[in-house]
Amino acid sequence: MNLEEIKEKIRPLDAPSMEKAKERWMSVAKPLFGLGKLEDAIVRMAGIKGTPTFDLDKKGLIIMCADNGVVAEGVTQTGQEVTGIVADNFTKQRASVCIMAEIAGVDVFPVDIGMVSDVPSLTDQTYKVAYGTRNLANGPAMTKEETWHAVEVGIRLVKEKKEQGYQILATGEMGIGNTTTSSAVASVLLQRGVEEMTGRGAGLDQKGLTKKIEVIRRAIDSLKPDQEDILDTLSKVGGLDIAGLTGVFLGGALYRVPVVIDGFISSVAALCAVRMAPQAGDYLLPSHVSKEPAGKRVLDALLLSPMLYCDMCLGEGSGAVAVMPLLQMGLSVYQKMGTFADIHVGQYEILE
Repeated sequence: MNLEEIKEKIRPLDAPSMEKAKERWMSVAKPLFGLGKLEDAIVRMAGIKGTPTFDLDKKGLIIMCADNGVVAEGVTQTGQEVTGIVADNFTKQRASVCIMAEIAGVDVFPVDIGMVSDVPSLTDQTYKVAYGTRNLANGPAMTKEETWHAVEVGIRLVKEKKEQGYQILATGEMGIGNTTTSSAVASVLLQRGVEEMTGRGAGLDQKGLTKKIEVIRRAIDSLKPDQEDILDTLSKVGGLDIAGLTGVFLGGALYRVPVVIDGFISSVAALCAVRMAPQAGDYLLPSHVSKEPAGKRVLDALLLSPMLYCDMCLGEGSGAVAVMPLLQMGLSVYQKMGTFADIHVGQYEILE
């Protein structure tokens, strides 16, 4: 399936289901709009799913794991070996997000889409596109073919998870160097200065940050990624994890599965998906706003407002997982709470 076919198959949200969900919220015996963004999220999910009656009992987190050749430029505090170590920990329930996911009732699915080494507990060649990307400081990080292949992997994973009964998906990533690639992509797509879009990642000092900014700026100046051609931008200065997550967001729209954005890297992938297929934006749910400098700017570009403000910048899907219990709480009120008619109280009205 090519991009044009995908765009043709993405349907608008189901307006009648959304209207019924709004009517249900209006009848629930509580102050109108008292749950704020949680009410909006339930209404949006009704539109995504095509029914005002649904559950979120089976929740999944897809973590795209990949390495980035730009690490050779010294833009990170650690080496690429950390990607594989953390990815292996995902399979052993030892990573931060796994502990959070257990509390939130979210199943964790790490995917080796492009790590430099195979990890026996994780690597499946049917999902692996390449053994890391090339160094974007010396040329394009990927070919367009590799980039689209990664997008297709993300789309396929959503289809598989839906067939397995998953009702909502969260997005996460793991890959040393991916705040560099995300900052580069964001700078191109938003046409903002690299220094505005680049942060310290996993703990760079000022000297390291300055070097990171210079590496990104030189790469953009040299490669001249086309902001109107998302595959061109991703292939030149992006990463396999971002491309894979772009596919997850497209897959959510294609297969009508709500997908929760995590932080900065995940939101950059969401922006790529929306630039490729604008209607995909209706199928996105925000979680938190990353502490990375461009975190809010990317969400603003997506016309999304975060549910959580925690100054998190951990990655792995931690913010997306953190919002899952809130969504479940909102849905439970929507499903279970009595109406004004049940308690024989006049229904609240919207007053001008």
